[in-house]
Amino acid sequence: MKKMSLIGCGRWGTFLGWYAANYCGFDVDMYDIPTSPNFIELRDTRKNAYLTLSDNMFLHDNLADVLKNDLLIISIGCQYFRGLCKELAGYNLDGKTFLLAMKGLEEPSAKTMHSIMKEEVKQNIHVAILAGPGHVQDYMKKVPSCAVIDSDEEATKDFLIKSLQSELIRFYYGSDLIGNQIGAALKNVIGLAAGILDGLEWYGLKGALMARAPIEVGRFIQYFGGKPQSAYGLAHLGDYEATLFSKHSHNRTFGEKFARGEDFGKLAEGVPTLKAVKIIADKAGLDMPICQALYQVIYEKADIKPTIRKMFERDLKQEFERIA
Repeated sequence: MKKMSLIGCGRWGTFLGWYAANYCGFDVDMYDIPTSPNFIELRDTRKNAYLTLSDNMFLHDNLADVLKNDLLIISIGCQYFRGLCKELAGYNLDGKTFLLAMKGLEEPSAKTMHSIMKEEVKQNIHVAILAGPGHVQDYMKKVPSCAVIDSDEEATKDFLIKSLQSELIRFYYGSDLIGNQIGAALKNVIGLAAGILDGLEWYGLKGALMARAPIEVGRFIQYFGGKPQSAYGLAHLGDYEATLFSKHSHNRTFGEKFARGEDFGKLAEGVPTLKAVKIIADKAGLDMPICQALYQVIYEKADIKPTIRKMFERDLKQEFERIA
């Protein structure tokens, strides 16, 4: 029997473990800190709000117990990832393959999850990232979707895609490790903007947001050495329906409730990522009006309506100017 491990028993992580167990033929060892509400719920009931664990899914509250397998998926909050990597570095991980299923940038460094793991774990490991659209609620209704797996090692991409491909999720081979990670992270930021427009009932501006955001994100990708056109791929634009429109999107819902003066109370990765983007954009002089306006509204408590309106009332210019 094939075996793999999962670190992180949140909504997305638990689904990925369930998917590997039920669609890909893996026995799945799952770990989270024993005080995590998500872990406690799964331990006590064998289910969460979205799914029931199958018999080939096993819960562990000791990290060492899940590091025996050679394939591991990690899905935790991005701002906690460096701490986990420091802990992982104390174990022998030689030859193991890690698939990072988080979409965000470290704040304030704006570093990607792949680069953080390579910095902290100085061992012979293979690291890839997962990006693209998909909500647990839709997958559990057997609604198929697509995703992208990227790595700086072709063999690692090939191994993971062939191991995880099914009729439910079609995986594509990524060709821009930097761009796909940044695009995936910033789609969460754009989701905040979409939610704010929903909260203001300015629905007509969401089309303009969708048209302009990939250009802005492309500048950010290019600054870090990626391909600006990756903003139009599965990791960013391809994830817009799930992030800018879906009722299941945490980032869109955060923005909607924020605009209405309500508290969301759940993790929205776009919020800390926005702060990281603002720091880099200011430092590098990048033209990022959407992110700048969002920062003013969310972090500086600027008046929402005039600030967001100003985002769409900038100086007249060509629609498709040079990105750089």
